[in-house]
Amino acid sequence: MEINFSGTSYSGGGSGKKTVDPRKFGKTAVILAVVAVLLIGAFGCFYTVDDKQQAVVTTFGKVTDVTDAGVHFKLPFGIQKVKTVDVHVYQKIELGYTTNKGDYTTKTSESTMITGDYNIVNVDFFVEYKITDPVAYLYSSVEPELVLKNLIQSQVRNVVGSATVDAVLTDGKENIQMQVRELVMEILAEYDIGLSLVDVRIQDSEPPTQAVVEAFKAVETAKQQAEAVVNNAKAYQNAKIPSAQAEADKLIQNAEYLKQKRINEAKEQVAMFVARYEEYAKNPDITESRMYYEAISQILPGVKVYINTGNGSSVEMLLPLESLIGGK
Repeated sequence: MEINFSGTSYSGGGSGKKTVDPRKFGKTAVILAVVAVLLIGAFGCFYTVDDKQQAVVTTFGKVTDVTDAGVHFKLPFGIQKVKTVDVHVYQKIELGYTTNKGDYTTKTSESTMITGDYNIVNVDFFVEYKITDPVAYLYSSVEPELVLKNLIQSQVRNVVGSATVDAVLTDGKENIQMQVRELVMEILAEYDIGLSLVDVRIQDSEPPTQAVVEAFKAVETAKQQAEAVVNNAKAYQNAKIPSAQAEADKLIQNAEYLKQKRINEAKEQVAMFVARYEEYAKNPDITESRMYYEAISQILPGVKVYINTGNGSSVEMLLPLESLIGGK
């Protein structure tokens, strides 16, 4: 085979001859290259952002824009670059354990802690967070999730280290979670790494040995039994108080009735006394005699009464008095 670029001839193994113009060949190559560049630029001018994301746009390495969900335009050929960040997604950090397809694996290096009263406990925490500032998330730190995890571990040990073992294992969990959340959020605001803490929860807390576990279970059982006894006592109290109140009201009403009765009787006796006094004032002798006879009849109910109708030594008596009134 023989190629001669000095002229326009081409000779091969066959008997025919073809003529190639190198200027047309070069022009075609340039056109194809330009078309390829244009196609690459056209496809690289657009990008899509998911509804759970935001995109950070940089121009020559400097952040120039943050875009939301949708289709957007950018300059091609590396002039503008786009990085998408999941900002509308809640993400989690597991401290003291890991879960994988339902399997629960303990990480004692993260969960083992010392309480304020020098007891050892294993505490697992579940942390929920989200990205709130994509620019700070991408460019303020190298690994913001690792920074957040180390920060939470530090504050968890700080709070647990100032609490008692009873509080960590029983009724102090809510207070511990609240303290950890407040401390972490305050420090995150200073760090400005684009992350926001949503929630911190104690997933599990238990002593390191089975003997201590059983002891705390016994304590918890005793507390529950004490609460049950208190509740039963309150129920008995609530059941007895209405009946006791009713009985008290009944006694008070009866006392009021007796009081009013005595007052009325006293008023009646006073009225009778006043009436007798008025009659006595009119006829003292007759009233004295009547009162004398009434007193004698009350003191000696079986006595017979005689009436003296004579004067001096001549005494005429009617005996008995009952015969004169027909036995009445």
